[in-house]
Amino acid sequence: MSTAPEPPTQWHRVLTLLADVSLFIGTREVWTQAAVHRPAVAAVISVCYASILVCGVLALVVRGRRALARVDLCVLVTGLTLAVCAFVLFHRGTDESVLTAQAARELVAGHGVYGHPWPWLFGGNGIALTPTVTGGYDYTYGYPPLAPLLTAPLLWLGHGGLPAMALSTGALLVGTVVLWWLLPAPWRSAATMACLGFSMISMYGRLGYPAILALALLVPVVVRWPRIGRGGRLGPAGVAQAACLGAACAAQQLPWFLTPFLLAGIYAVRRGELGARAAGLVVLRLAGVAATVWLLINTYFIVSEPGAWLKGIALPLIQGAVLHGQGLVDVSLYLTNGSDRVDWYGYASLLLLAGLLALFVLFVRRLGPAAAVLPWLAFWLATRSQDGYYLMMTPLWLAAAVTAPAAEFAGAWQPFTRRPAGPYRRPARIAAAVLLLSPALASAALAATGSPPLRMEVISVRHGVRTLSRLTLRVTNTDDDALTPHFTLTRGQGMYPYFSVLRGPATLPAHATATYELRPPGGTYALPEPGQRIRLRVFTSSPQTLSSADVTLPTA
Repeated sequence: MSTAPEPPTQWHRVLTLLADVSLFIGTREVWTQAAVHRPAVAAVISVCYASILVCGVLALVVRGRRALARVDLCVLVTGLTLAVCAFVLFHRGTDESVLTAQAARELVAGHGVYGHPWPWLFGGNGIALTPTVTGGYDYTYGYPPLAPLLTAPLLWLGHGGLPAMALSTGALLVGTVVLWWLLPAPWRSAATMACLGFSMISMYGRLGYPAILALALLVPVVVRWPRIGRGGRLGPAGVAQAACLGAACAAQQLPWFLTPFLLAGIYAVRRGELGARAAGLVVLRLAGVAATVWLLINTYFIVSEPGAWLKGIALPLIQGAVLHGQGLVDVSLYLTNGSDRVDWYGYASLLLLAGLLALFVLFVRRLGPAAAVLPWLAFWLATRSQDGYYLMMTPLWLAAAVTAPAAEFAGAWQPFTRRPAGPYRRPARIAAAVLLLSPALASAALAATGSPPLRMEVISVRHGVRTLSRLTLRVTNTDDDALTPHFTLTRGQGMYPYFSVLRGPATLPAHATATYELRPPGGTYALPEPGQRIRLRVFTSSPQTLSSADVTLPTA
């Protein structure tokens, strides 16, 4: 009788090796900083390099599955160690972390969290501002309250955004371990790669994003999510998953977009198993537990500051932030001179989300495995289409891909499936998809093909060798509405703070022309290297529009 260990599959070896290799990405930068500022941390990173090399060898030579599983564990521990080393070195806060930490400090002091601007957090420290189309900036906390509640016990760690950064980094580490543990053994290294490799998700953790806390809470929800309520009972595991879903929705707004897809998918799978009434009861119990947890976390704020709380948690949807991101808005930002139909980007995003949800319900047997990916398509059409909105949720894609395959949806209920198949069934499905997605596509086309409502001509530029101090424009409003313009200069993808209007009307009537004299904030605007494009951008809020023009400096 042979006692040789059962050999692992080749794809398992390759997956372990890829996870191991992914830890190289970004590690040299961390080591370089550590060698200068924290030699002890640099020594730890050097040991991690050795671990990566040894694990690479072992992944290819160990003979048994248990031995390879131990290599997977070593790769995980190495990734966790590197993430901690990076956190020790990089403490620069962002708007997300400093706002979360400040909200925690206000909470501990007994003050209101929502609706209170904290502009001093952003003064002269390189922390990014969120400009709005009204010509101002958002200085308030605009997320659900779980992150400040959990940050409050960590305020002893230091000033600035450090407590919030520690929370999100800790949440990422815990979420990674949970995902690693819940996945089948051969797939566990994929969790290390998705969460800690490539230096992507760990960067957002170090920056203190509340979405990372939401991600960690969603991990146990998404793993094997089609099995929630199997047999008509939630059971302890289902109740725990529902509680995590409610807590995730109380941490950040991104889980709000995923939740309808999960509930619809669970209903379809359970209805195929149990019938309509029993499936409805399962979903109601699941939603009830999630809503109860969400309300418990929010109760203090609902009671103490109901109006400010409601506006605060809805802020990312209503704040009117300027166009930014890597989605369709780039047409109006970089390929054309703007659009007088900027609002339609937002409409397109909402319509696409609704259309995708309807398609998901209609074709859940086909689209069920993609439930964790579909919601983020809508953000590509949004006015704020930053890649972080979907990048931070990519570990959930992995969780669904491994634990919610197509076989889980083979018996799921779908509308109109009782009708016998015929020659027109496929064309009917294509027509339904086109019909449901057409409103979003039409709205997106309207937004992208809009024309800039303001025509601008540079009259004079007062500048020095490397700075600009005054900019005089002739502006014509070609729109049928009076517009209140807000001016700035940009180069590349960033946005410089708004310029002050020294001369010119605050509101430009329809079809009127006026001269504006602008002064940069602080008195001067640092000019880029010769040949770099400078764009004058003008935003208006009602209606939301963008007008752009190139600024050419006169030669000396």
